[in-house]
Amino acid sequence: MKHSTNRILTSHAGSLPRPQALIEVNQAKLEARALDEKTYEERLRRAVAEVARKQAELGIDVINDGEFGKVTRGAVDYGAWSSYAWSRLKGWEPGEERTMPALAGRRDRQKFAAFYREHDAKEFLSSSQMQGRPPVFTGPISYAGQAMVKRDIDNFKAALAQVKAEEGFITSVAPGSFARRQNQYYKTDEEFLFTLGDALREEYKAIIEAGLVLQLDDPGLPDTWDLANPEPKLDEYKKFAMLRIEALNHALRGLPENMIRYHICWGSWHGPHSTDLPLASIVDVLLKVHAGAFSIEAGNVRHEHEWKVWRDVKLPEGKMLIPGVVSHATNVLEHPEVIADRLVRFAGVVGRENVIAGTDCGLGGRVHEDIAWAKLEALAEGARLASKELWT
Repeated sequence: MKHSTNRILTSHAGSLPRPQALIEVNQAKLEARALDEKTYEERLRRAVAEVARKQAELGIDVINDGEFGKVTRGAVDYGAWSSYAWSRLKGWEPGEERTMPALAGRRDRQKFAAFYREHDAKEFLSSSQMQGRPPVFTGPISYAGQAMVKRDIDNFKAALAQVKAEEGFITSVAPGSFARRQNQYYKTDEEFLFTLGDALREEYKAIIEAGLVLQLDDPGLPDTWDLANPEPKLDEYKKFAMLRIEALNHALRGLPENMIRYHICWGSWHGPHSTDLPLASIVDVLLKVHAGAFSIEAGNVRHEHEWKVWRDVKLPEGKMLIPGVVSHATNVLEHPEVIADRLVRFAGVVGRENVIAGTDCGLGGRVHEDIAWAKLEALAEGARLASKELWT
């Protein structure tokens, strides 16, 4: 991965708005309706080419495929970043009927129950939290997504070759976040996590061996804290989290750290987030991941102050931060000068060459597409302003 050697580079956390033509074929696939596979593949190729062009035109340096190869239920789908992996893994079958969303037990949801009832009725849709018969692991886990990840790589590399960008990345789910799904086969958490990591390793290797940066999506590192009810003791939670990091590092063994970036967030739904675990409580665990860059929330009002954590915690030599300086959590468009101020603050504590401007989370499906693109344009302008200040 490139460092910001003579200016602040720009990127984002992954998901970007899907075009309607792609949404239509995604829905057909999910609903098992008749679909010409050639039509799907062609629409996907065109959509990836267009989203790469759009990012480059807006001034984003490190771009991706918008996560378009991960099927969504619609324009809004909060779960596609992880639910895509079910189609690439073997060893599961439909579980028991679910009568209520799996997120219902969150402490933040209980504190603001009336708000969330209204919110869910209008806005929240997640392919990983739908009612029905969610998948359950009932047998040995293995990877079966070789053709799918190859398709994602081929589509994106073809698109990348047609635009001016510094680098390209593809996202993949980390075992710790995906392992929040039910396991009815493996006797221990450790066995389950490490086996899942070994399976997903095939995807990780394929992305890196294709010359692309691998982004590991692991919001579960801090976010699972809110699922534990009552609130756990911090030292117990960190042991829980470390086992998941050990499984991830096992999956990454031998892979080059300088081709790996690691993304965390506190969940991308639009809610109070009053029970989010502070970054300071988990940063030591975060830095144990064998990655060259860390993508973190830093632009929304619940976590913006946490840039101060890096005054006390030293970023390891050669590592980078990709702080979110625009947020998925608001429709308000960040002013470029606000973005520049945030970047200058981070540069002051970890070094300008170690900062890449990013987003808190994926923008696709979290804000309207017009706002998502405007936020990326503001991100690029803010980075230019920060670069002018930092290199003069």
